[in-house]
Amino acid sequence: VQLQASGGGLVQAGGSLRLSCAASGFTSDYFAIGWFRQAPGKEREGVSCISSTGGSTYYADSVKGRFTISRDNAKNTVYLQMNSLKPEDTAVYYCAATRRRFSTGVSPNRNDFDYWGQGTQVTVSS
Repeated sequence: VQLQASGGGLVQAGGSLRLSCAASGFTSDYFAIGWFRQAPGKEREGVSCISSTGGSTYYADSVKGRFTISRDNAKNTVYLQMNSLKPEDTAVYYCAATRRRFSTGVSPNRNDFDYWGQGTQVTVSS
């Protein structure tokens, strides 16, 4: 099971980035996929999550209305479209997968995820 996160970079405030999480070694449509981020000196926090079918999504309050998560199971890839980026969005972004089932289909809790990618740096300049 491998997850490869990509798409990070340096962008000015107000700009956009699209992160990708490519899964290999397993069929991702059985897994919920989450995006998490960790800024220096802070704990890793849940940003967004999408259920295995794509029918349910979760967004942290801090990114609602700016970020959109989607998945293409045919490509075994999950995307995080990030618009109107702010300096406080600066962090290393990780994608993670879980086969656990949740009543809502999604979870913001990093402890619910068993497989993690290597992270991609997002830096937003003011």
